[in-house]
Amino acid sequence: MPQGQVTTVPQDGMTTRQRRNRPLLVVHTGAMKGKSTAAFGMALRGWNQGWSIGVFQFVKSAKWKVGEEEAFRALGKVHDETGQGGAVEWHKMGSGWSWSRRAGTESDHAADAVEGWAEIRRRIENQAHEVYVLDEFTYPLKWGWIDVAEVVSVLTAREGRQHVIITGRDAPPELIEAADLVMETTKIKHPMDAGQKGQRGIEW
Repeated sequence: MPQGQVTTVPQDGMTTRQRRNRPLLVVHTGAMKGKSTAAFGMALRGWNQGWSIGVFQFVKSAKWKVGEEEAFRALGKVHDETGQGGAVEWHKMGSGWSWSRRAGTESDHAADAVEGWAEIRRRIENQAHEVYVLDEFTYPLKWGWIDVAEVVSVLTAREGRQHVIITGRDAPPELIEAADLVMETTKIKHPMDAGQKGQRGIEW
């Protein structure tokens, strides 16, 4: 397995093992598709390590069925029945957060986003999961629904071994600055350029 070579070793008093196991804040941003796909790939590797996975989708409609959701729910059942892998929770705005009774109409989205972030913050403070995927989370930050400074403060102060992966276009500069790993997707070519719409098994 490729180990990679670091370009610098900081004088932070940490051992190589401690530094290798440091929890990461990851941001997948950019205009091209693949941001969520990459995040779910990382979560899948975490599941294989037996880590608890928490997925929180902020924009996609409750009616929008993504293949990763079905796959991760199945993996959650595998864990519950056999102990293999890690526990899985999947929550999405629009179907009503599991801790909220609001129906998730368009007018409720800002309030739902705030409620969703409050729940995520509680979970981070309680170290509920080892991997958090905050899918499309950059949008409520961009729209001013959730305070960026508060998010950065909570994420940078989190304790334990909690990896946080955030996806979405136009990630705020403050979030990018705080992140350990930032990926930007850039379009070279896309089937839509040739008039082809999304298809099963590729987009969902």
